[in-house]
Amino acid sequence: MQRVILRRIGPGRFAGLVLLALLLALRVADPLWVSGLRNAAFDIYQQVEPRDPQPVPVTILDIDDPSLEEFGQWPWPRTRVAEIVTKVAAAGAVAIAFDIVFAERDRLSPEGVARDNPGLPAEMRAQLKALPDNDVALARAMRQTRVVVGQTSVRSARSNLADKAAMRTVPHAIIGADPRPFLPRFPDVVRNLDILEDAAAGRGVFSVRPDPDGIYRRVPMVMLVQDTLRLGLAPELLRVATGGNAFALRTNEAGIDGVVLGGKMIRTGPDGRVWPYLTPSLPQRYVSAGDVLAGRVAPERLAGQLVLVGTSAIGLEDFRPTPLGVPMAGVEIHAQLLENILTDTLLNRPNYAVAVELLTVLVLSALVIVLVPVIGARWIIAFAVSLLVGYSGLSYYLFHEVRILLDPTWPVLGTVLTLMLMSSANYLREERQKQQIRGAFGQYVSPDLVARLQENPEGLTLGGERRELTVLFSDVRGFTTLAEGFRDDPPGLTALMNSFLTVLSRAILREGGTIDKFMGDAVMAFWNAPLDAPDHAAAACRAALAMRADVATLNAERARAAAEAGGAAHPIDVGIGLNTGDCVVGNMGSDSRFDYTALGDAVNLASRLEGQSKPYGLGIILGSATARAVEGRFAMIELDLLRVKGKMAPERVFGLLGDEAMRTRPDFAELEAANTAMRAAYSAQDWDAAEAALDRLEAAGAPLDLDMTGYVALYRRRIAALRANPPGEGWDGVHVATDK
Repeated sequence: MQRVILRRIGPGRFAGLVLLALLLALRVADPLWVSGLRNAAFDIYQQVEPRDPQPVPVTILDIDDPSLEEFGQWPWPRTRVAEIVTKVAAAGAVAIAFDIVFAERDRLSPEGVARDNPGLPAEMRAQLKALPDNDVALARAMRQTRVVVGQTSVRSARSNLADKAAMRTVPHAIIGADPRPFLPRFPDVVRNLDILEDAAAGRGVFSVRPDPDGIYRRVPMVMLVQDTLRLGLAPELLRVATGGNAFALRTNEAGIDGVVLGGKMIRTGPDGRVWPYLTPSLPQRYVSAGDVLAGRVAPERLAGQLVLVGTSAIGLEDFRPTPLGVPMAGVEIHAQLLENILTDTLLNRPNYAVAVELLTVLVLSALVIVLVPVIGARWIIAFAVSLLVGYSGLSYYLFHEVRILLDPTWPVLGTVLTLMLMSSANYLREERQKQQIRGAFGQYVSPDLVARLQENPEGLTLGGERRELTVLFSDVRGFTTLAEGFRDDPPGLTALMNSFLTVLSRAILREGGTIDKFMGDAVMAFWNAPLDAPDHAAAACRAALAMRADVATLNAERARAAAEAGGAAHPIDVGIGLNTGDCVVGNMGSDSRFDYTALGDAVNLASRLEGQSKPYGLGIILGSATARAVEGRFAMIELDLLRVKGKMAPERVFGLLGDEAMRTRPDFAELEAANTAMRAAYSAQDWDAAEAALDRLEAAGAPLDLDMTGYVALYRRRIAALRANPPGEGWDGVHVATDK
């Protein structure tokens, strides 16, 4: 099988196709080094052209190092956190989200201090227990404004089933198929105290998973936690700030298409994640928590703002590597995501991107595989540079203009590798083919065709290849009788056959045919190999008509010469069969002796059709595939539905009577109509109507100089036999040939 493929497409192109298949498979598998190249290119895009900051109502309330120096180490008492919430709300903030989780009770709460210090005097412990609980104070402050508490994911389920049952849902709708198979899953989350969860207006998950290289490029908009849909921190803050209405999740056949939030459609990747388009870290994005507590922040600074509470303090370890090449506080990544949503500046890695990239690899590499073997080195370089620069420019243009991320690396790398391979094979292939052409084909085809093969060696494939061919078989009718007239003159018979075969060969070669072999008085030829012949069926029909006409001329010359010598010449009558179909064609045989030949069912049928030219009384018989290919361009009629010897399936056969000029004559229209009427009556077992049509058919042949007597006589004999033995209902009209 591999040898067949090599012969059909050539070893160079075969190697290119193998490489292309490997490139496509690697892209589908997407190992870390492939995705790493792609992500590195996207990082470079952001580093070259980071997002331009725009004024948006997003502020980070930063628990920074100066805040910790002024108000003590973290964690602060919940009363201090409550004070922050109260002051931020009083300053006019629209909503507040915590990039922090309050999972345990405040150890600095008065009751906790009394419990953790049993050595205190009993009266003091009683007084402490009577004081308000810090967590209650924070919950009370949360109820006074819109607050989103943060939750963080864990990758393994906890055993506390009661906690799982208490998972609070966020109102949502699903547009399309079930999104759960596509979403990132977390068996559980670390949640806040129930009193805080109940007091909050929303709950968002602030966990962000890095890519395998540790860079935080994508942020989940929505995820599946305990089989419950949960928004990320930034989108949940936006949902709460816009009224706390339900969000909608839209899916398509590729996965998640987007999230509808606050009346806005936010496109996502198939897994519900988005690509933030980052600016460098900006000081104006931050407000110090210490300044808020100390009253050093003007109220208008926070008025109308969406406030994210997080930390940039060094000791709290909340810095994340980013595509910009510098670390950034985790809370700022959420803030930038919120800015992207509000300003429609998210990067878009659409669901169809992988399909486009695979198609690009396929098209660019296929163009290289197809074109490199047929163009010069100078054009190869220009072609490759234009392809690669064009595609890379398109990728950057899409990022720059519409923020679409289309991988520039794999299509370019794949095309370069394919180009290197094909260029390496090109020289050796050309040299080898030039040496093969003249020796392999000089004996089969015309000198003009050999020259064309040398100029265009890509049209040659040595070895077996599958092609659609039109195959011609010709044979001399009554050759035994003809040879008997030369029993005393064998050299004369040889000279006659050489003249006869020369006449046939010239007609075949004029129409670009390939002579397969001579078999005594018979000839086998075919069209559409070794070079492509798009209209090979018509070329074969023209050759067959020319062969009959040239043989008639040869007969006339022989008759004239015989008359001058006072004798008579037995005329040569040639029968021809044509058929079109898929064949295997190429150099076949042994290592020491081989022929360029064609094999296949279409070849066998052409041979059988040639044998039927005698019983039908016509010179040229066509198979149905050939007739369909030349329909409307030649004078031909349907002859029969015939089951030839050795085949089970019947074949509709046709008689080729003349060229386009004959087809347009009114006399031929009369003959064709009479034949059509005869065939219809014959199939309907209307023998009287069929015989009447045969009378018309025989008369119609005379003006066209066509002898239809043999064909008419055949059907008269059949009709007589069928009258005597009616075929009955269900007869399919198929005639079974009893000889070859």
